[in-house]
Amino acid sequence: MRPSTNDFSTVPTDLFIGGQWLSGSGKRLEVINPPTEKPIATVANASIEDAIKAVDAASKAAASWAATPPRQRGEILRKAFELMVARVDWFAELISLENGKALADAKGETLYAAEFFRWYSEEAVRILGEIGTAPGGGNKMIVLHQPVGVSVLVTPWNFPAAMATRKIGPALAAGCTCILKPATETPLTAYAMAALLTEAGVPAGVINVLTTATSGKVVSAMLRDPRVRKLSFTGSTEVGRILLREASEQIINCSMELGGNAPFIVFDDADLDAAVEGAMIAKMRNGGEACTAANRFYVQRGIAEAFGQKLAERMSALQVGDGADPGTRLGPLVNASTRDKVAELVTDATQRGAKVVVGGKVLERTGYFYAPTVITDIAPGSRVLTEEIFGPVAPIVVFDKEEEAITQANDTEFGLVAYVFTKDLARGLRVSEKLESGMVGLNRGLVSDPAAPFGGVKQSGLGREGAHHGMMEYLESKYISVLWG
Repeated sequence: MRPSTNDFSTVPTDLFIGGQWLSGSGKRLEVINPPTEKPIATVANASIEDAIKAVDAASKAAASWAATPPRQRGEILRKAFELMVARVDWFAELISLENGKALADAKGETLYAAEFFRWYSEEAVRILGEIGTAPGGGNKMIVLHQPVGVSVLVTPWNFPAAMATRKIGPALAAGCTCILKPATETPLTAYAMAALLTEAGVPAGVINVLTTATSGKVVSAMLRDPRVRKLSFTGSTEVGRILLREASEQIINCSMELGGNAPFIVFDDADLDAAVEGAMIAKMRNGGEACTAANRFYVQRGIAEAFGQKLAERMSALQVGDGADPGTRLGPLVNASTRDKVAELVTDATQRGAKVVVGGKVLERTGYFYAPTVITDIAPGSRVLTEEIFGPVAPIVVFDKEEEAITQANDTEFGLVAYVFTKDLARGLRVSEKLESGMVGLNRGLVSDPAAPFGGVKQSGLGREGAHHGMMEYLESKYISVLWG
């Protein structure tokens, strides 16, 4: 790893509650650098009591923040955007240190994350209501949109900056106060974000951040507090189901961005080079550790061999190494369990007869590395087709007819995103409409955009993040029936 030119000694490592940095109640938690497997910092460990203090702080600040003029809230978010962009290299290296991702990916994430602050700085002044006349003519109908209230935001480790800003931005724009609970693997980015937001002018108590070794108990305690009115969670479908059950006890407003199993469909008439380029983006963004990552490649027979060869060439050419090294294009996975899960999925496929074209192994070196992998001849029912891979593995399945591809693509409980490559626009739109997913990338391998609604169907979640839709998730509609004149 190259010597760093950035200073990370100022990154806070304590709980951020009510505008204060607090040491927490339990034994501190180690933050591990994935390529070296060595600790780089320790962070505070919140107890249930600490979590309730965070709810206290958010509740205390709620009324004044909701009453803050939308323009003022927007200007604070705009300042946060400007600060983050000015420090893009610093944030990128911090993300890489605790997550392991390549610097290029980390820089891309930082800029993407900052865009949520800019987008919602503009949306803050667009919380528009409605007025109309009742059909019977007896009264006027006024609809207002008001902040839902104290919001608990739970984010994963794969995009520690973007998953936080995608929730914080709309929450603050809407006038909500919040408690952010980041993953224990990547807490430093969240604490750095809290410091940045404070510098941008966010008042004490409006944003609170806590890390904990007992996430289930701590989040559960907050959800049982009647002052908490919103839960926004990004993570696995399994955990999402548990949180939905707990949130139901208090009838809490929930937004859930859950797991994916994205199909990537390539038709014979597709531009081969464009399809391979799209596949590299859809599969290898963040090293495959993304809910939007292409998980299953369905390629029409006439182009399948050429597509597989070109994809294998591109995958094998990736420089694997410490994510903080500028030349690295694929860093390690975030931890040993993630790496071992990827290895299990490939082993299951090969035991069922799958052919490894390239990769297919854990790299024998320090760090949680798995080789860029392409496999073919996948047997139906293989785990690599039914489970989210979350790693640099591309399984290719050959199909003959359009309906066959659609049926196989939809044969999953998930429905977050799908990708389609074809030169036939009519076919592309027809297939996109039939795919059971909340988003479709048609002839492109990247769908995420702060200005677009992000979310899935089926077991991939509830609600949308991004766009105006994302802010509406933090607002409640109030109808006033009024008679005048």
